[in-house]
Amino acid sequence: MSGFGHFDRDAQELEREIVRRGIALGIDWNDAAAVRVLAREALACDPACNLEALRSPDLKRRARAELFALAALMLRTMTQSAEFGVHTHGGPVWKALGRALIEEAERRKTEG
Repeated sequence: MSGFGHFDRDAQELEREIVRRGIALGIDWNDAAAVRVLAREALACDPACNLEALRSPDLKRRARAELFALAALMLRTMTQSAEFGVHTHGGPVWKALGRALIEEAERRKTEG
Protein backbone atom coordinates (compact mmCIF):
# COMPACT_ATOMS: atom_id res chain seq x y z
CA MET A 1 0.00 0.00 0.00
CA SER A 2 3.03 2.25 -0.22
CA GLY A 3 1.52 3.93 -3.26
CA PHE A 4 -1.15 5.49 -1.04
CA GLY A 5 1.18 7.44 1.24
CA HIS A 6 -0.32 10.66 -0.01
CA PHE A 7 -3.40 10.00 2.14
CA ASP A 8 -1.25 10.15 5.26
CA ARG A 9 0.52 13.28 4.03
CA ASP A 10 -2.83 14.90 3.19
CA ALA A 11 -4.14 14.04 6.65
CA GLN A 12 -1.12 15.63 8.31
CA GLU A 13 -1.40 18.80 6.22
CA LEU A 14 -5.14 19.08 6.78
CA GLU A 15 -4.79 18.56 10.51
CA ARG A 16 -2.10 21.23 10.73
CA GLU A 17 -4.42 23.74 9.04
CA ILE A 18 -7.39 22.64 11.17
CA VAL A 19 -5.29 23.17 14.30
CA ARG A 20 -4.33 26.67 13.11
CA ARG A 21 -7.97 27.63 12.55
CA GLY A 22 -8.87 26.08 15.89
CA ILE A 23 -6.30 28.24 17.65
CA ALA A 24 -7.61 31.35 15.93
CA LEU A 25 -11.16 30.46 16.98
CA GLY A 26 -10.28 29.31 20.50
CA ILE A 27 -11.60 25.78 20.00
CA ASP A 28 -11.03 23.26 22.77
CA TRP A 29 -10.75 19.98 20.86
CA ASN A 30 -11.14 18.06 24.13
CA ASP A 31 -14.65 19.46 24.62
CA ALA A 32 -16.62 16.80 22.73
CA ALA A 33 -19.94 18.65 23.05
CA ALA A 34 -18.50 21.86 21.59
CA VAL A 35 -16.80 19.96 18.77
CA ARG A 36 -20.14 18.25 17.98
CA VAL A 37 -21.82 21.66 17.73
CA LEU A 38 -19.03 22.80 15.41
CA ALA A 39 -19.45 19.64 13.30
CA ARG A 40 -23.22 20.21 13.13
CA GLU A 41 -22.62 23.76 11.88
CA ALA A 42 -20.04 22.57 9.35
CA LEU A 43 -22.43 19.99 7.91
CA ALA A 44 -25.29 22.48 7.80
CA CYS A 45 -23.29 25.10 5.90
CA ASP A 46 -23.57 24.37 2.20
CA PRO A 47 -20.95 25.59 -0.30
CA ALA A 48 -22.88 28.82 -1.02
CA CYS A 49 -23.07 29.59 2.69
CA ASN A 50 -19.38 28.91 3.10
CA LEU A 51 -18.37 30.91 0.03
CA GLU A 52 -20.11 33.97 1.41
CA ALA A 53 -18.33 33.56 4.74
CA LEU A 54 -14.96 33.07 3.02
CA ARG A 55 -15.37 36.52 1.47
CA SER A 56 -16.20 38.15 4.79
CA PRO A 57 -13.96 40.91 6.14
CA ASP A 58 -14.59 39.41 9.62
CA LEU A 59 -11.47 37.32 10.28
CA LYS A 60 -13.20 34.96 12.74
CA ARG A 61 -16.06 34.31 10.32
CA ARG A 62 -13.57 33.64 7.56
CA ALA A 63 -11.49 31.32 9.79
CA ARG A 64 -14.66 29.39 10.66
CA ALA A 65 -15.53 29.04 6.96
CA GLU A 66 -11.99 27.86 6.23
CA LEU A 67 -12.34 25.32 9.04
CA PHE A 68 -15.61 24.07 7.52
CA ALA A 69 -13.94 23.74 4.11
CA LEU A 70 -11.05 21.83 5.70
CA ALA A 71 -13.56 19.54 7.43
CA ALA A 72 -15.12 18.78 4.05
CA LEU A 73 -11.68 17.96 2.63
CA MET A 74 -11.00 15.79 5.66
CA LEU A 75 -14.17 13.78 5.06
CA ARG A 76 -13.35 13.45 1.36
CA THR A 77 -9.83 12.23 2.16
CA MET A 78 -11.17 9.60 4.55
CA THR A 79 -13.79 8.47 2.03
CA GLN A 80 -11.35 8.27 -0.87
CA SER A 81 -8.75 6.38 1.12
CA ALA A 82 -11.39 3.94 2.37
CA GLU A 83 -12.26 3.17 -1.25
CA PHE A 84 -8.69 1.86 -1.58
CA GLY A 85 -8.85 -0.02 1.71
CA VAL A 86 -6.66 2.52 3.48
CA HIS A 87 -7.66 3.79 6.93
CA THR A 88 -6.58 7.44 7.01
CA HIS A 89 -6.38 9.35 10.23
CA GLY A 90 -4.39 12.13 11.73
CA GLY A 91 -3.63 13.09 15.28
CA PRO A 92 -5.89 14.03 18.18
CA VAL A 93 -7.55 17.03 16.52
CA TRP A 94 -8.28 15.03 13.37
CA LYS A 95 -9.79 12.26 15.47
CA ALA A 96 -11.91 14.63 17.58
CA LEU A 97 -13.30 16.48 14.58
CA GLY A 98 -13.65 13.33 12.47
CA ARG A 99 -15.59 11.56 15.22
CA ALA A 100 -17.89 14.55 15.66
CA LEU A 101 -18.49 14.89 11.91
CA ILE A 102 -19.33 11.19 11.55
CA GLU A 103 -21.62 11.24 14.59
CA GLU A 104 -23.42 14.33 13.33
CA ALA A 105 -23.75 12.92 9.81
CA GLU A 106 -25.32 9.79 11.28
CA ARG A 107 -27.66 11.85 13.45
CA ARG A 108 -28.78 13.82 10.39
CA LYS A 109 -29.53 10.58 8.52
CA THR A 110 -31.70 9.21 11.31
CA GLU A 111 -33.55 12.50 11.82
CA GLY A 112 -34.04 12.85 8.25
